[in-house]
Amino acid sequence: MVSLSSISNGLNNRISRPMRTGRHIMRRSLRYVRSRPGIRHTLEFLGRQMPKGLYARSLLIIITPVVILQSVVAYVFMERHWQTVTWRLSSMVTQEIAAIIDVYENYPQDADRAVLTRIANDRLGLTITFLPPDPLPPATEKPFFSLLDRTLSQEISRQIARPFWIDTVGKSKLVEIRIRLDDAVLRVFARRSQTYASNSHIFIAWMVGTALVLLAVALIFMRNQVKPIQQLADAAEAFGKGRDVPEDFKPAGAREVRRAAAAFLVMRERIERQIEQRTTMLAGVSHDLRTVLTRFKLQLALAGSETDVSDLTRDVDEMQHMLEDYLAFARGDSGEQSANIDINDLFEELRADAERLGHHAEVSFRGHPHVVVKPNAFKRCLSNLVANATRFGNNIRISGKRDADWLTIMVDDDGPGIPEDQRESVFRPFFRLDDARNQDIGGTGLGLAITLDIARAHGGDVKLEDSPLGGLRAIVRVPV
Repeated sequence: MVSLSSISNGLNNRISRPMRTGRHIMRRSLRYVRSRPGIRHTLEFLGRQMPKGLYARSLLIIITPVVILQSVVAYVFMERHWQTVTWRLSSMVTQEIAAIIDVYENYPQDADRAVLTRIANDRLGLTITFLPPDPLPPATEKPFFSLLDRTLSQEISRQIARPFWIDTVGKSKLVEIRIRLDDAVLRVFARRSQTYASNSHIFIAWMVGTALVLLAVALIFMRNQVKPIQQLADAAEAFGKGRDVPEDFKPAGAREVRRAAAAFLVMRERIERQIEQRTTMLAGVSHDLRTVLTRFKLQLALAGSETDVSDLTRDVDEMQHMLEDYLAFARGDSGEQSANIDINDLFEELRADAERLGHHAEVSFRGHPHVVVKPNAFKRCLSNLVANATRFGNNIRISGKRDADWLTIMVDDDGPGIPEDQRESVFRPFFRLDDARNQDIGGTGLGLAITLDIARAHGGDVKLEDSPLGGLRAIVRVPV
């Protein structure tokens, strides 16, 4: 008896064998493509030429099968129907001409050929004339698309087997045929529709017309399907840049797109709620600590000059500054609306601040200076970098440029710089790089963290590099 396990193994082998064969063929094809640089470069070139957008790719997916289908249908129609009909029509006209020649040669009772001419004209739709037995005209130039010329010539050679001359080009609606007889030359004029399937353009017109109508409908429907995806992408990009999501944005489109849009809205609400909770918590802590600091200041003011309170006053001011930094870091740029600012004006303010502290500063900018950012937050981002440069350097250079997609701002100083292996760590909150900087200089360790937080809230980033001035270069890049 045959066991079930043996049957199962046999079926698995039969199923897996084609799968292994298919994988083997695919691997061989990939190896062949990799071994042919020309093919590989051609495929890479085609890949670069392909559209990148979803709308264009969707249209390509729709249009390509339609074009291929229409081409195949047109080819089959031309190859089978059109040629067959043309062959049959040419064959019938040739048979009629052969019958006229047989009557002319075998029944000489019609000496003036009037009856034969009338029968050919009335019954067969052919206009015939008997010419003197002069030489046939030279062969005319064959047309580019010579289906009729080729088919009619083959039929005359097969059925009549006499010297002949045909003209399928000279008169647009008629075909002229001359056949050498023993004592004359038979000239026949036949309508082109008698020898040729001349209404094929109607089929082509209907085929192309219906294809265009279907493509127009596909364009309209595809645009409606892609539009919600574009709106979702615009809303996500605006939120990533710290801007307000358009008020008219709502889930629309197909079910999957609606789910993605709804998930984005829920995510945005969670992020905003988390930021609001963090800001509220630290604002409360700051308020409580400010109350205590206010009492300290009041007591120090009442103490007057009897006690040396300068050190205590300096400590209280430092605590006040620390609280302001903590609250600024917690608040971020929430609540501020984006606006159009002039970078040149901002650079001049930063230069004036640096020179007010006794440093030499240079500013330069290339490109269109107007950008849409959150003004106060973006100014604080750059001010932290300039303050960091003035704290550790004497000469400062602020430069920037804008292209079609990005705004890039660089702040250079001639200070001691930061070791390359610690340039990522300095962006962590409360991180102090005491080995690289002066320990006597105070700070909360939140300046670069606030800068990075603001840049990322605008959809950008901050990088640190070596400066041409010998110190540190801070690069801020935000999309525009």
